[in-house]
Amino acid sequence: MKAVIKVGGKQYVVTEKETLLVDLLPEGTKELALDALLVIDGDKTTVGTPTVKGVSVKATVVEAEVKGDKIRVIRYKAKKRVHKENGHRQKYSKIEISSIK
Repeated sequence: MKAVIKVGGKQYVVTEKETLLVDLLPEGTKELALDALLVIDGDKTTVGTPTVKGVSVKATVVEAEVKGDKIRVIRYKAKKRVHKENGHRQKYSKIEISSIK
């Protein structure tokens, strides 16, 4: 069984026992109860308006804060002696989908 969930303004297609990185969750969050926007169960697909009634997705937080890859941002103008380099590392939370009911 697969479900589409919405966490932090983004949508993810998930299955049970799957781990994924989502935008940083508030501190102290251990478990999440998410609504399913769409459910795929074999040949049957149920689309919610806006959520599927009676379907709930349970998730647990595995790691509260995980850093993503570093992104380098460079501003450069040729022959003008203008160059600037910045870096950024996004923070994520790692969650595991416990059950889709």
